Amino acid sequence: MKYLSLPDNATRILPFYLAMEEHAAHILGEDDIFFMWQVEPTVIFGRNQLINSEVNVEYCREHGIAFYRRRSGGGCVYADMDNIMFSYITRSDEVQTTFSAYTSAVAAMLRGLGLNATASDRNDVMIDGRKVSGNAFYHIPGRSIVHGTMLYDTNMEHMLNAITPSREKLTSKGVQSVRSHITTLSEHLSMDIEAFKQYVRQNLCDGEILLTADDVAEIERLTQPYLEPSFLWGNDPRCELSRGGRIDGVGSLHINLTLKGNAIHHLELTGDFLPLCDAREAMMDKLQGVQLNQAALQAALDGCDAGQWIMNLTNEQLITLLTTI
Repeated sequence: MKYLSLPDNATRILPFYLAMEEHAAHILGEDDIFFMWQVEPTVIFGRNQLINSEVNVEYCREHGIAFYRRRSGGGCVYADMDNIMFSYITRSDEVQTTFSAYTSAVAAMLRGLGLNATASDRNDVMIDGRKVSGNAFYHIPGRSIVHGTMLYDTNMEHMLNAITPSREKLTSKGVQSVRSHITTLSEHLSMDIEAFKQYVRQNLCDGEILLTADDVAEIERLTQPYLEPSFLWGNDPRCELSRGGRIDGVGSLHINLTLKGNAIHHLELTGDFLPLCDAREAMMDKLQGVQLNQAALQAALDGCDAGQWIMNLTNEQLITLLTTI
């Protein structure tokens, strides 16, 4: 795996690094690519989330915290200069396998420092059962991109106030607050953040790709769509019916439905679930025009596997979600 380096040490806005992942996917050769980055205080939320449900916009504006949407699924996270972001790009169409292999490799790297680190069955890396790294991914043809946090340290007050995790999510984890289920590397290690970054690079990478000024210009071009208001704010879906909740192993999944008669005419998905494809488009392809009852939904989904659309989701769980009032 090669480490992707910029030609300077400037700190850029978060969408630049998301665009850098896209650029890395385009120039990817036979070797996987990895890089680390840090940003000034920023909230980043998943592509299927509603900004006003996940981000405390008023608090962010009051405290100078930026907020951006990413293309991957998953939940909302806070990052600052004491938090290291990891990006991993590989030549793969097996998204779920790639994702699991990546989180396992990160956990093994932490165990090399004597930490009791494990990869969860969804998207987290844990130390002594507490989350130190949350990760998300998305797929483009022939490429998989995984990115996530590594909490060396952080401004806990901003983390607790800039994002608005649902009480449902906290209860499902059996905790009373965000503070009780996360940890930071600074609680466990004596090395400083720069020494830790050097360790990560030496442990995971065996070479370097140095970007040029032309590469930077292309990345800056790719950054622009992330700054568009239409992408940032998305569409606050309005519909006749709303179904949703938290599903063990899947995350929060809310489906907003527009019906014609009792048949599904349109649907939108929100939540912190992890899509393995364009899940909304896949569901629309199978469910548009289908009557909203168990028998019709079972028939429409016969031969399909909802777990190929959303990680760990079963057909039975999807049908129950759609038909439970």
